[in-house]
Amino acid sequence: MIYRYIIIGGSAGSFQIVTKILSALPKSFNKTIFLCLHRLKHVRSGFVEALSIKSNIQILEPYDKEHIKPGKVYLAPANYHMYFELGNYMALSTEEPVNHSRPSIDLSFFSAAFTFKNNLIGIILSGANKDGALGLKNIKDNGGLTVVQDPAECQVKTMTTAAIQTTKVDYILTSDQIINFLLKLE
Repeated sequence: MIYRYIIIGGSAGSFQIVTKILSALPKSFNKTIFLCLHRLKHVRSGFVEALSIKSNIQILEPYDKEHIKPGKVYLAPANYHMYFELGNYMALSTEEPVNHSRPSIDLSFFSAAFTFKNNLIGIILSGANKDGALGLKNIKDNGGLTVVQDPAECQVKTMTTAAIQTTKVDYILTSDQIINFLLKLE
């Protein structure tokens, strides 16, 4: 199977692993990565810059109706839900929070599953609520591949445990194993 899109969801305790993943991927990595991370809604700047310091791949906060390009990392903007549309576009929304979160990992994962089907890999990382569990199941149900960070390694394991309980995930991996898995996709 050829996977062209990777969507990563995380909350409390996920920033370090996301930074570790981005620093390990080469500039030539040709998959599109979407990051849906819970973050403070009133802090509009600094997050992309902090991730960019370690990343070899360009990180962007998308605009509404922005065209998706391969080899980029798109970070859901603070206080916006991030959706995907046919024709390779992104959409942003300020609808009500879901699971007390905006961006909602579940909403982004549902949208990605519908749009990218079996070309998608969904990854759930450390987090303090159950956001993302149903979305990961939806990715699996639509033919995508599912990965969950090993709860034993997580700073906060609520999110990863919920994902494992909600669906039969394809892989439960440590952060180093996630990196090796992604590097083998090239």
